[in-house]
Amino acid sequence: QVQFVESGGGLVQPGRSLRLSCTASTSMYFMGWYRQAPGKERELIVRKFRGGSTFYKDAVKGRFTISSHNAKTTVYLQMNSLKPEDTAVYYCNARTGVTAGRDYWGQGTQVTVSS
Repeated sequence: QVQFVESGGGLVQPGRSLRLSCTASTSMYFMGWYRQAPGKERELIVRKFRGGSTFYKDAVKGRFTISSHNAKTTVYLQMNSLKPEDTAVYYCNARTGVTAGRDYWGQGTQVTVSS
């Protein structure tokens, strides 16, 4: 019913940049990204709420920036100064409402940072 698509990712050298994007067919209460490294739990790294408030995991503060467009239906994650420890599958995640909203997950995109 609700279309939800993410794109981006790839193989880059340390210090380089990537930009991820995530687009939904309806406005969301929040949108953001989780990531999951090999053998580790999926973790929240960034989230942007409808009102503009944001959350960043300490490990990515100052390097990653989330921005929103199209009445909160599209978000971008600009990833600068990438490090090998950023290597993971990145999943866009969103919720349609504050209380009774439905959660959506992107298909995941691989980010590999290596020399």
